Amino acid sequence: MAGLAADRRTFLKGLGMLGAAALVPGCATSTTNSSGSSGSASGELSLQSNLSAEQAKAAMEKLVEAYGKTGGKVKLNTVASEIFRTQLPTYLTSANPPDVYTWYAGSVANSYAKKDLLLDVTSVWDGMKNYPQSMQTLSTGENGQKIFVPTSYYWWGMFYRKSNFAKWGVTPPKTWEEFLAVCKTIQGKGVPPIGIGLGDTPWVASAWFDYLNIRINGAPFHRQLLAGEGRFDDPKVKAVFTKWKEALPYFDPKGKSFPFQEATSALLGGKTGMFLIGTFFADSAPKDALDDIDFFQFPIIDPSVPVAEEAPTDGYFASKKAKDPEAVEKFLAWLATAEAQEIYVKNSSGTVIPANPDGKAADTPLVRKGKAMVQDAKELTQFFNRDSSDALQPTADAALTKFLDKPHQIDQILKDWQAAAEKVFKA
Repeated sequence: MAGLAADRRTFLKGLGMLGAAALVPGCATSTTNSSGSSGSASGELSLQSNLSAEQAKAAMEKLVEAYGKTGGKVKLNTVASEIFRTQLPTYLTSANPPDVYTWYAGSVANSYAKKDLLLDVTSVWDGMKNYPQSMQTLSTGENGQKIFVPTSYYWWGMFYRKSNFAKWGVTPPKTWEEFLAVCKTIQGKGVPPIGIGLGDTPWVASAWFDYLNIRINGAPFHRQLLAGEGRFDDPKVKAVFTKWKEALPYFDPKGKSFPFQEATSALLGGKTGMFLIGTFFADSAPKDALDDIDFFQFPIIDPSVPVAEEAPTDGYFASKKAKDPEAVEKFLAWLATAEAQEIYVKNSSGTVIPANPDGKAADTPLVRKGKAMVQDAKELTQFFNRDSSDALQPTADAALTKFLDKPHQIDQILKDWQAAAEKVFKA
């Protein structure tokens, strides 16, 4: 996002004050179901959560319990993440929508605000003076109203098991050429070098597009493209796919049939060598495996391009139709506190970083390394749908999965992608 790049220094100043990790997105009372219904007549708020992985869900329930002790009443509705993603527009436009939602900052939140679906939470930000300017920018709609309350951020990287790299005799690469050499070595051991999980989570492929584009064409071009100010059939975009083709022989062929959670299991089981994923994958991993997990920065392709990293920000927004806006604001204000975010940290996989600069988290080598990578980046991006919209994500899913199946059809794929994107931008 344009605002994110402009306010990067302020953002990183805030990061420097952070402790370490937490997937901080949600909370409410300990009732959990999969419905989209709102809170009951008792006056409780309803929180719709996409954090359905076991550790994340358990941490949400702990948060809910803690908020209940303050006298607040919130009902937690946990929905499988992919169902949540597709149903979110329906939730927000229904006659009786849930009150509060876990979701993402930036353009994706603003896309709902532009449709006048989100509650103005500017008053909540009156108590968030310690948050960096960049997070304020990510949480502000085009009309100047605050529409989002951030609670955590995390990073993406090429994750691997340290013990497997040692067994295979490879070390983390820094350049694209070194990366392909590592892939060749691992493949020679009889292991698919690159894991990917596209079964029910086709959006995982967008990480490859994002990183190749920001490494080859730079973050400003990437953001402009996703904002509709460029074309997917641009020769610069084709260059992304041409480079991607070099790595395709090293992808796990089975990865197209199962979701990222199973791709995580494949990585942990030594059935694949590396996995480009966000730290949320750890919620699907046994905690005792985390000490053996490490990552390296997505390889540098063109040293002249300023290095950008994906550092998505998570948190909450609320429905404009919320039955009790005052209660919603009180709840969101609590979620923004260091106390609330630390509760989530202690009960989750602990692999992301609190948004509140005063928040403390597990000080692990993995998180310290991730935070340092984000701090050193010249540019920060969010993720494909976060830098564009949820409506544009399916166009990427269709184009990228087809490319993985039929890479020789790049020209037609990009032509079709541009046509599909134009329909979204005109809607």
